[in-house]
Amino acid sequence: MDMNAIMQQAQQMQSKMSAIQEELKLKTATGTAGGGMVTVTANGNSQILSVEIEKENISIDEKGMLQDLVAAATNDALRKVKELGKEEMGKLTGGMNIPGLSNLFG
Repeated sequence: MDMNAIMQQAQQMQSKMSAIQEELKLKTATGTAGGGMVTVTANGNSQILSVEIEKENISIDEKGMLQDLVAAATNDALRKVKELGKEEMGKLTGGMNIPGLSNLFG
């Protein structure tokens, strides 16, 4: 194989990966817990954008349950973001599992 052609393909893939990462910044995933009692939204960079809690659940007596629901909803949102990243990477690789690339998004 021509080394220049390989380098060019690598640069094209790197450019496409950068574009995917930029696109993921604009995408969001929402996780829920407690049947929608708590909703957490994260972006494609795994940054939490918002936490919504139904006002009926705001009670000092329910503090422990509420903390558990926030954690569960956050983990759900981050899991969905990871899947979103894998889907986008699959578009780049044509569904091929390339070692090291699947770990870039989570």
